[in-house]
Amino acid sequence: MSDFVIPSPPVTAIPVASGGLFPVRRVYCIGRNYAAHAIEMGHDPDREAPFFFQKNPNNLDTSGAFPYPPHTSDVHHEAELTVVLKSGGQNIPVESALDHVYGYALSLDMTRRDLQGEMKKAGRPWEIGKAFERSAPIGPIHTVEEVGHLDSGPITLTVNGELRQEGDLNQLIWKTPEMISYLSEYFELAAGDVIMTGTPSGVGPVVKGDVMEIAIAGLGSLSVTVT
Repeated sequence: MSDFVIPSPPVTAIPVASGGLFPVRRVYCIGRNYAAHAIEMGHDPDREAPFFFQKNPNNLDTSGAFPYPPHTSDVHHEAELTVVLKSGGQNIPVESALDHVYGYALSLDMTRRDLQGEMKKAGRPWEIGKAFERSAPIGPIHTVEEVGHLDSGPITLTVNGELRQEGDLNQLIWKTPEMISYLSEYFELAAGDVIMTGTPSGVGPVVKGDVMEIAIAGLGSLSVTVT
């Protein structure tokens, strides 16, 4: 018999390509982690200290559909490599950071750009532009045993077959081991944590009916329809 006074919320889980489900604990997102994207957003691409924001675990969505959210007229796609952790800790050395990685997935950081812009101008947090319902479409997780560690290779996004975003994972300003190590200095990382690693340049708006397709070398592709 449970002592919970209301029904316990369901655990968010992402399918693993080889079988099973990966339970999600937290979702960290790094901002402006490709130089060209930093430039297109009006920022200096030099290697400054990384910064992170968070989405909620239940923002992750595996349905293949992205419902256009309310109170916005400017929703942008951001194609990203996602890293998921099987273990964690504090003050993790860069040299051993990859030991904590369970696998990788294709994902999208969908953004209410107009609302994010308003928050930036006011010096307020970004959650209203970033952490809304189903704002992180994600594909199945591919384990390290299956695909190895992904540190190079093309990342692209098309909308209705038209190329919008194109880059290479080797263009990440902060690499996966560095992101894990840096985060662990400020948070206690743990199994179930998810890290969205940033997007290349070419972000832009979508409308209802658009079909977005993200592809990363080694992970195949993921198609998501704006509904």
